[in-house]
Amino acid sequence: MSNPFFEPYNTLHDTVPFDRIRLEHFEEAFMEGMRREKEQIDKLVNNPERPTFDNTILFKDKDKEDGYYDLLSRVSTVFFNLMSADTNDELEQLAQKIQPLLTQHANDIRLNKKLFERIRYVHHHHRILSKEEQQLLQDEFNGFVRSGALLDDEGKEKLRQLTEEASILSLRFSQNLLKENKAFTLHITSETDMEGIPDIVRNEAAQAAKDEGKEGWLFTLDFPSYSAFMSYAKNRELRKQMYMAKNTECTHQNDENNMEICKRLVNIRREVAQLLGFNSYADYVLKRRMASNVRTVYRLLNDLIIAYKPFAIKEHKALEKMAKEIEGSRFQLQPYDYAYYSHKLKLKKYQFDAEMLRPYFELSRVIDGVFSLANRLYGITFRENKDIPVYHPDVKAYEVFDEDGSFLAVFYADFYPRKGKQGGAWMTEFQGQYINRKGINIRPHVSVVMNFSKPTDEKPSLLTLGEVETFLHEFGHSLHGMFANTRFESLSGTNVWWDFVELPSQFMENYAVEKDFLNTFARHYETGEPIPEELINRIIKSRNFQTGRNCLRQVSFALLDMAYYTKQEPFDEDIISFEQKAWEKAIITPQLPNTCMTVQFSHIMAGGYAAGYYSYKWAEVLDADAFSVFKRHGIFNRKTAQHFRDTILSKGGTEHPMILYKRFRGSEPTIKALLKRNGIYKR
Repeated sequence: MSNPFFEPYNTLHDTVPFDRIRLEHFEEAFMEGMRREKEQIDKLVNNPERPTFDNTILFKDKDKEDGYYDLLSRVSTVFFNLMSADTNDELEQLAQKIQPLLTQHANDIRLNKKLFERIRYVHHHHRILSKEEQQLLQDEFNGFVRSGALLDDEGKEKLRQLTEEASILSLRFSQNLLKENKAFTLHITSETDMEGIPDIVRNEAAQAAKDEGKEGWLFTLDFPSYSAFMSYAKNRELRKQMYMAKNTECTHQNDENNMEICKRLVNIRREVAQLLGFNSYADYVLKRRMASNVRTVYRLLNDLIIAYKPFAIKEHKALEKMAKEIEGSRFQLQPYDYAYYSHKLKLKKYQFDAEMLRPYFELSRVIDGVFSLANRLYGITFRENKDIPVYHPDVKAYEVFDEDGSFLAVFYADFYPRKGKQGGAWMTEFQGQYINRKGINIRPHVSVVMNFSKPTDEKPSLLTLGEVETFLHEFGHSLHGMFANTRFESLSGTNVWWDFVELPSQFMENYAVEKDFLNTFARHYETGEPIPEELINRIIKSRNFQTGRNCLRQVSFALLDMAYYTKQEPFDEDIISFEQKAWEKAIITPQLPNTCMTVQFSHIMAGGYAAGYYSYKWAEVLDADAFSVFKRHGIFNRKTAQHFRDTILSKGGTEHPMILYKRFRGSEPTIKALLKRNGIYKR
């Protein structure tokens, strides 16, 4: 059987032919892809002509259609997306074999002295370049320098060893976490133990049990199941059991323990940074971020603590008071009680329960609502096409068309949890946007992956408000990808600095509590009745419920991240103790013994957020400030939306993000809009 990676896909819009790809195709394509890329690099470095932008930078960034760079990038893209969204034991085993080879291959390119000398020559001697060409050249040069091109041979060898070790450890971290997450289930057979749990949640748990061939109800650590159980289950011992299972993942004395992996990853990254001339890994990372330095990050986090901590303390006292009113004056509130009593307090204060909304958030209607929002803002339309191959039956594929009817993008949506899928939600690409040398605008294929409540035999998939926000968040990332309109793929779409990438996503979350948006799609899944005005008003009134506590939670994660990656000395402390000390300024309640965030903190251990978790709060400042423009001119204002698309969403990383933001906003952002939105700043 021929290998689909080696030939033109011959599919609609050149989409990935998932229906033709088999396990054995991956390794063959990886090996040949690396061989081809090495051959091209050898050709480049042995070119006797004087290095120029065209024969060096553009040659290295050759069109995908020539096949040399296409093979490795296309197989890598498919493979690693499946590793996150639909993995299995065979893919996991292959990843362990391939990952070190890929890292070695990347190092061979980045540490190639002849190649860097050509790029350095072009960096200092080049023709007049467009802004985008200048950015590509600067990024190429910086990328090599930051990957060790200026090191001596001994330094390069040391860097090679460190990066190859880090790639293996990051993979093991993720594999361990997935195994631990999927290994635990709470199987309930007693009706008494289900007290307090709403019918919708009960039905989902019953379906989960049925799928496993069991009677009763089954709860897992996947977010929809775990969150609902912690919010509604009256049985405190079972809540504690669930909480401890979730918060002790990868701490047990078994093969999935991540403690030593985390220590080593922190030390490797510190060593890499110091080898490259930086004091800490945070200093290395922030050199290419809007925040620019450690001091600025801590100033933001401290400002947030000062503004939000008094509110968080008040919120916690109110929660304790509510719990004692129900359980008695001697009751001691524990972390596994927070979600349960928060739900009761919210119900008391606002007569609002998240479950009241679920009947109005049937997934197909939410999809229509989100797509209609994009149409109203930007004029784009979505058309499901079942002829586009997908990697799992749960996945839906859409063609996206611009306002003038031209093809804009392919959009994949993968909504439900399953055995081989990581928890959480993310946006990714199977093809990035770029303009080839024939002037053809190659359009992107973007994908959003989520873990929403699955439909049951009795009911369709009904979302919580939080899940609607998640959809909007990831959809915001996808718009950033779909609207990409740059010449070079490495600068297109979401290829921007990490503390800027969350702006388009968090911006979209604002619509989740906007009355005019909810009225466009929120209908009862049985009666078709629109969501009541009174219920929308309760949503709006309750939007800042526990906003202090929620802010401090994010700040605490950012403090933990910075504590690890600002270290300048070898790290060999007890992780749990270190964690408790690192985030204590933002913590107003004690941490339970043996619980640990670090060992399951994928963002900073196996993702791209090491020394960058603050980005979520940084981008929240940007998104509140940006959305204030829409609030002033109208949340559906086409002119404002087009300006946002033209200045930010379509530009990718072609210019410094602050230049792009100021072009949209007219000024630098301030924290005031965020404080006002959260009810902290009243004027």
